[in-house]
Amino acid sequence: MAPPHKLVPSLMDNLFHWMNEVKDKINPLILSSIFHYEFVFIHPFHDGNGRTARLWQTAILSHWEKAFTYLPIESMIRKNQEEYYRVIQNCNNAGESTEFIEFMLKIINDTIDELMNSKEMKDKSQLLLSENETKIIECIKRNVLIGAKEIIEETNIADRTVRRILKKLLDNNTIETAGNGENDPNKKYKITE
Repeated sequence: MAPPHKLVPSLMDNLFHWMNEVKDKINPLILSSIFHYEFVFIHPFHDGNGRTARLWQTAILSHWEKAFTYLPIESMIRKNQEEYYRVIQNCNNAGESTEFIEFMLKIINDTIDELMNSKEMKDKSQLLLSENETKIIECIKRNVLIGAKEIIEETNIADRTVRRILKKLLDNNTIETAGNGENDPNKKYKITE
């Protein structure tokens, strides 16, 4: 049940005033979720309140971190539409937005996970690798398990460069070691599963 239409202008003013007051005190992930919920609760329009609230949430997040401009959060909400409406109703009944904030944080996290695990993103991440990094990864893939000396021989990349790249690939969990510990000079490398 939306508030009476006479209250909508002051409720919207209060919502924007509150957001401007706390924007430096509340993490934008939480702030945008609270704004989203409150906007839907105020229900300023006859139709399109959910879409407008989701647009505002994306705008708030994008202002904080540009990557949110391209995240398909709306699509993930659509996949979970029944739960979205159920959570809004639960919060309306409870008179507070905690469950909705948790739901939105989960949606944002799921959206990021889905995007990072997509074939398209993995293909794009390969474009960000240097030529030598790509050669080393392909060498490890071909051999399944291979040592640094064999990588150097097979790729004709300088020893220091191979070892620097192996460290980078270990640090970002692209590859992992197998063998007798990190200091083992004969340790082998494999692609992280």
